[in-house]
Amino acid sequence: MSESSAVIVISSHVVRGTVGNRAAVFALESLGLPVWALPTILLPWHPGHGPSTRVTMPDEQFGAVIDDLIRAPWLGEVKAVLTGYFGSATQPRHVARLVNALKERNPEIVYLCDPVMGDKGGLYVPQATAEAIRDELIPLASLATPNRYELGWLSGADLDTNAAVMDAAVALGPPKMLVTSAVPMMAGGTGNLYLTGNHALLAEHRLIDNPPNGLGDLLSAVFLARLLSGMDEEKALQLATASVYEILARTAKRGGDELTLETDAASLSTPMAMVQLRHLMHPSRTRRR
Repeated sequence: MSESSAVIVISSHVVRGTVGNRAAVFALESLGLPVWALPTILLPWHPGHGPSTRVTMPDEQFGAVIDDLIRAPWLGEVKAVLTGYFGSATQPRHVARLVNALKERNPEIVYLCDPVMGDKGGLYVPQATAEAIRDELIPLASLATPNRYELGWLSGADLDTNAAVMDAAVALGPPKMLVTSAVPMMAGGTGNLYLTGNHALLAEHRLIDNPPNGLGDLLSAVFLARLLSGMDEEKALQLATASVYEILARTAKRGGDELTLETDAASLSTPMAMVQLRHLMHPSRTRRR
C-alpha cells in the first residue's frame, strides 16, 4: 500500500444490497484504494424495498469513534474522505471535526460530500439532518455530488435548466461539483453535470427507467477514485459515468433489484459504454462578458 492513499468512507451499511458503504467501498477497493469504512446506520436492506429495522450508531459512540480516528497513528495514510447518508443531525458535526483535523494535518486532503438527503419526492432525511449537512459539511467540501433536487434544496432555487443548475452550484460554494440527474440535452437521456473553475461538462447517456438504488453512491466513489489516480477531470467524468451506466444497464437487463457490482466489477476498471460529453458555457465566463 502506498503512503497517503486511504479513503475514509462514512455512510450507511445494508446487509443485503449495494448502496451506501456497500457500493462505495467495493468500488474504491476495486480501483486499488484502501478504505477505512465507518457506518452511520445499519439496515437489513434499502428502505425502498420496504420497512425494516434501523440501527443508528448512537451519537455519543459515533463521536467517540471520530475522536479515535482523529488521534489514530495511521491518520497520515488518509488521502480523502467520502461521506454519504447520515443517521442523525449530530453525525455531520462530528465528521466536520474529523475533516478539519485532517486538513490541519494535510491541506491537500480531498473531502467529497455526497449530500444524501432527498430526491424528486422531497427530503427523505429529517430536515435537521439536511440542515447539518448544508451548514457543517458543504462549506468544507472539496467536491460535492448532489442530485438536482438536493442542489435545489441546498441552494433554495428551482433548477429547471442547466444554466440554473450551474448558477446554484457556483453560489453554493464547493470549488468542484458533480450534479447528477442534470437536465438532459439528448432525447431520452440523463446526465451528470460537472462544474469547476475551468470546466462545465455534461456527460450524458440513455435513461433507464426504474433503476436500482445506489447509483449516486457508486458514481461518487468511482469519480473520486479516478481523480485520486491523477486522471484529468474530463476523462475521470467520462469513465465514471460510463462505469455506472454500464453496470446499471447490465443490472437492468438481468432484472436485478440491486446493482450487480460483484458480477460487473470489470465495468469499474474498463467500461466500454459510450458516453456523450458536452462542454457547456461556464457561468463565470458568461459574467465576464
